[in-house]
Amino acid sequence: MKDVIIGSEYTCQWTVTEERLAVNVESGDLRVLATPVMAALMEKAAANCLAQFLEEGETSVGTALNIAHTSATPEGMTFTAKAVVTAWDGRKVDFEVFASDEAGEIGKGTHSRFVVFSEKFQAKTDAKKV
Repeated sequence: MKDVIIGSEYTCQWTVTEERLAVNVESGDLRVLATPVMAALMEKAAANCLAQFLEEGETSVGTALNIAHTSATPEGMTFTAKAVVTAWDGRKVDFEVFASDEAGEIGKGTHSRFVVFSEKFQAKTDAKKV
């Protein structure tokens, strides 16, 4: 892994589509952006931010996520997630994560990722099936 630069950030965007609604991911009864989907985009932003510092054969896995979903987003609206590196300690990288839609902030929190060797991690995980 290369040296991680504190303050590095990455932003990504999705549209609230049918399959991203709370009612369809079993996280509620309403036709609004599901909290797990917002969390997934926050993780994607962090993973993509960290990817620039990885060497061949490395990837990162999420190890902690503490977020608040503070405002609902309707179907058809675009929402954005941003991750900013706040700390780096060996293979552990911490982020502040933010989410917003076209009307403003919808969520924020913290996220941690750990850098692992892809093949070794997958093999160890697959061994659990025995």
